[in-house]
Amino acid sequence: MQTFVVNILYVRQITITDIAKKLGIAASTVSRALKDHPDISEETKKRVKKIAKDSRYTPNPISYSLRNNRTTNIAVIIPEIAHDSFAKAMSGIEEIAYQAGYTTLVCQSNENYEREVVNSNMLLKQRVAGIIVSISQNTKNSGHFRNLMDYGIPLVFFDRVCDDIYANKVVIDDENSAFNAVNYLMSRGYKNIAYFGGPEQLGICRRRLNGYIAALKKSVIPINDELIRFGGMCEEDGYNSMDSLIKENNIPDAILAVNDPVAIGAFQRIKEQGLNIPNDIGLIGFSNNRITSLVDPPLTTVNQPFYNMGKKAAEILIAMIGKGIENCDIATVTLETELIIRGSTK
Repeated sequence: MQTFVVNILYVRQITITDIAKKLGIAASTVSRALKDHPDISEETKKRVKKIAKDSRYTPNPISYSLRNNRTTNIAVIIPEIAHDSFAKAMSGIEEIAYQAGYTTLVCQSNENYEREVVNSNMLLKQRVAGIIVSISQNTKNSGHFRNLMDYGIPLVFFDRVCDDIYANKVVIDDENSAFNAVNYLMSRGYKNIAYFGGPEQLGICRRRLNGYIAALKKSVIPINDELIRFGGMCEEDGYNSMDSLIKENNIPDAILAVNDPVAIGAFQRIKEQGLNIPNDIGLIGFSNNRITSLVDPPLTTVNQPFYNMGKKAAEILIAMIGKGIENCDIATVTLETELIIRGSTK
C-alpha cells in the first residue's frame, strides 16, 4: 500500500485592515469604498477595489454574522476595577450604557497581557456589540485588538491606548499635563526633580516623561538620567524607586510620579526615611485618586476626568454600534486636566 503525504499550505485571508494599511487609509474608509458609499471619492474606490481584487479579498462570513447577530452587551477591558481611576471610568461607561439600553460586561486584565488576549478572544466568541479598552501595563502587541476590528467589532480606547491602531480614543494631553506639573514644582523653588515612570513602552509613561523633560529644558535645568526611574504602575514600584535613590544617596527635592499609586508608594518610603513632605521633598501624582486627599499631607495631583472619559468612550462606542463602523469618523478626543494643589508641595 502506498502512503501519500499531502502538504497543506495555510494562507491567511486578507482583511479590510490589511487593505487599509497598504493604502494608508482607515479601515472604515475601505469598508465604505467596497460598498460604493457616496461619501467616498471615485479615485479611492478604484484604488481600494484594485487592491481587493489583486489580493483576492472576500468578505468574511463570520464577521458578517457577528455584525448582524450581536447582543445588547457591551464589554470593557480594564487593568483592574479596584483601581479608583478605572472605577470612576466604569461609572461613566455604565451610566451611558444604561441610558442606551445596553448591559455592561467587565473584564480585568490585572495588568497582564496574556489575560488581556484571553479576554478579547472570549468577548469575540460572546458576540458583544462593542468593546471599550484601557490596555495593561505589559501590552506590547496589539494583534488581539486588530483581530477584533477585523471581525467588525467596534472598539474604543481610553487613557492607556494602542498608539499603532487607528481607532477612536479618549485621552488627556499627557505631555502637557506633566509639563505643567513640573513647571509648578519649579515655580515653588524645586530644582532637583525626579520622574518615577511606569513601563517604558506604555504610551502614557513616555508622553509624561516627554513633558517632564520639556519643562526642565525650558528652564535650562540639566536632565539627570539618574533621577528618571521606570517600573510598574503600583505602590510598590514608587516605593522601590524612592528606596533605590535613598540607598544611592541621590535624593531629589521633588518627584513627579506617573500616577497616584506610584506617588503613594514613594510617599511611604519618604516618610519612613524621616524626610519631610513638602519641605525636604515635594511630590506630585497623576489621577486624583480618592486616597490623595486622605494622606497627610494631602497629595498634589493632576486631576484626570476619568468619569467623563468613561462617558465619552461609551457615547462614541454606542454611536458606532448604531450607525455602523463604516459610517463613523475615527478621532482622538482629548479631555482637559487640572492640577489640584495640596500640601505635598510648598
